[in-house]
Amino acid sequence: MGSIYEIDKNFKIDTKIKKDDIVFCDARKFSIYGLIYENGMYRRMPEKVARSVSDGVYYLHTNTAGGRVRFKTDSPYVAISAKMNEVGKMPHFPLSGSCGFDLYIGKDYFATFMPPFDITDGYESVIDLCGNEMREITINFPLYSNVKELYIGLSNKSTVKEPSPYIKDKPIVYYGSSITQGGCASRPGNSYEAIVTQNLSIDHINLGFSGNARAEKEMCDYICTLDMCAFVFDYDHNSPTPDYLKATHEKMFKKIREKFPKLPIILMSRPKCNLTQEEKDRLEVIKTTFKNACNNGDTCVHIIEGQELMHLCGDRGTVDGCHPNDWGFASMAESVEIVLRKALSPGDFGKM
Repeated sequence: MGSIYEIDKNFKIDTKIKKDDIVFCDARKFSIYGLIYENGMYRRMPEKVARSVSDGVYYLHTNTAGGRVRFKTDSPYVAISAKMNEVGKMPHFPLSGSCGFDLYIGKDYFATFMPPFDITDGYESVIDLCGNEMREITINFPLYSNVKELYIGLSNKSTVKEPSPYIKDKPIVYYGSSITQGGCASRPGNSYEAIVTQNLSIDHINLGFSGNARAEKEMCDYICTLDMCAFVFDYDHNSPTPDYLKATHEKMFKKIREKFPKLPIILMSRPKCNLTQEEKDRLEVIKTTFKNACNNGDTCVHIIEGQELMHLCGDRGTVDGCHPNDWGFASMAESVEIVLRKALSPGDFGKM
């Protein structure tokens, strides 16, 4: 890509960050993953499609869960300046996860751009990297907030290069509830999808919609348009009743399977170990979808039950008996990663 000036020669923004040589560039000058930019907002799906699904999905589709900006640079620091028109604040969810950005160097977490406690419409932050060697940078977007604009600040003496490509051209697509969206990870890179992406070097799209994943026809139709290498779906928590789940779960599976005959598909039940009778009934619905698919000769379908998802921690891996904490998400990521390594081309992982 060249020097920082070649990316955006004339761009300047007002900043309170005390770096004499800082230059800011619109994040869209770099490589953005997991998001599109449309009508002045970062979005997880087209606005028109989100509006057609439900009011809840429309409201949530601008939450930037799963979004990443990636690049290589030899700048001794990286800064952000984020403009946000909706900030997620909840009693059981750290601000660093709901509205913060975090930074990875290669596959390793380095630091968090920590949002201020009184954040209302965005913030600025800078992370010192120490030294001027070329590094691979990934910045994860907030899980439960909207981002209108994001600017990346680097030294004006630095150079910027394209990031290393992911090992597959197509992303993993995840569809599900608030847990899928990332509630309640302490920072964005600790959602289970982000962990899997870092470990496997495979892109992903997060279609988790807190309280609003109900396998609507419009959502199924949209998912069928996505070019993906694997599909993971878990909307058990958002299905109003076991009967609703029964009426929609296998139907959604069959629709996606019809469009993608050989696509690896992972069915997941809610990540929980101690189940009520209703939760056991829901699990049976998901297991029936799996069994019927296997009986029909489907060799590309997989199932991970909630107890296995929480195998490292049990129900202690939640903040409220429902939403995983970082321990819970790490456990989920391990279970999903094991299945994906088997389901996707084994040769891919030999390159890592």
